Amino acid sequence: MELGIPELSTKQIEELCSIVEKTAREYILSKVSSKRIETLNISAETEGAKPVRLTVDIDTSVSPLMKDFNVQELVDEAIKEAFISAENYLRELRCHSKK
Repeated sequence: MELGIPELSTKQIEELCSIVEKTAREYILSKVSSKRIETLNISAETEGAKPVRLTVDIDTSVSPLMKDFNVQELVDEAIKEAFISAENYLRELRCHSKK
């Protein structure tokens, strides 16, 4: 999808990755108590300048007490939320760049 944004600065890329990581973390912690999470590693990386490719990687495991819990579904939803926040951030940049 082409959003028509200008090339991102290093600061904007860092901010984008930070927003994405924070959104994914908040989503996961809104669904699972931190006491039930054994590992939670989230990383966001960008590649290229225009277009920017965004990769989100989530490595998480939950307590064995949650044996019927679908971790993959949680990760998929967290990634989806992270990309929505990234898109919103980039749309905001596009609006500011047109002024």
